[in-house]
Formats: sequence, structure tokens, C-alpha cells
Amino acid sequence: MPKIKKKPEVRYGIEITKPHSKVMYTHNDEVALEMKRNILSEIHLSYSQAMGDIAWNGGMDAGEKRLRKIVQTIEGYSYGDGYELDDIKNNGINTLANMENWSLHQEYGYLCSEEIVPKLRMKMLGFDKAEDGCWDCYWEDGDKYTFQSQEDPDGMGMQC
Repeated sequence: MPKIKKKPEVRYGIEITKPHSKVMYTHNDEVALEMKRNILSEIHLSYSQAMGDIAWNGGMDAGEKRLRKIVQTIEGYSYGDGYELDDIKNNGINTLANMENWSLHQEYGYLCSEEIVPKLRMKMLGFDKAEDGCWDCYWEDGDKYTFQSQEDPDGMGMQC
């Protein structure tokens, strides 16, 4: 019996291949850049809140807790009470700048589940075989976008 060749999967106009093609890597790098921008923005907002530069629900303590949660997520370890917030912020930014796409994909999903960063419109390609219980950080058809960020002070959620 002759083997039937699978129809190639195409997403966003890009053929999904194994190993990844250059086009897939380029696409994933673009999605990763958006993820990094969102996380970096939240690091700076949380730091500013923790330092008292901006007002937000929960006060300075909430900003510090949020900053610590973000940095712990991307670094994999937490900082004790003896660390300065400047060090935590700067180490988080450095780690973020050097993260591999596969790691960023996983950690962004967790931050999204914690409503720290928004879901993205486009997925990284080649990461569809996620385990059950994995956090979803991408919009699906029919999803309603109601992410509440620090830029949405009325708490009503931004509608897109």
C-alpha cells in the first residue's frame, strides 16, 4: 500500500516544517519581540509603582510584589528581602534580553494566566505540542479580549 503524503500545515502563510525553517525562526523572533516588549513594559510599570512614582491600586507594596513575581517567573528563582528593587529590575531586564524563544513562550503563558501581560494575536510556530495544563497566551477565534493592565485604571477591561 503506497504511503499517502501529508498535506503541509500552513499558518500565517508560513509552512510548518521540522526542523524549523528560517521563515519560522523569523516569525518566532517577531512574536518573541512583542512578548519581550510587553514584559519589559510591565517590569517598568511595576518598578515605578513600587518606588511610588505612579499611583495604582494596592500601593507601593503591590508594585513590589508584581515586580518580584515577573522577575521570578523569567529568572526561575526569587529574591529575598535583602535585595534592592533596582537590582531585581535590572537583573530581570538582563535575563529577559537573553531569553531563548522556547523559554519565553512558556513563561509568557504563565504571566498571561496571571493577567500580568496580554494575550497575543499570533502564535509562535512549532510550539503547538504543549502539555495539558499549559498556560495559553494566544487569542483563539471567538475570544473576547478583556485584559486589565495598569494602563486601564477604571478596571473595566480594555475591549478590542
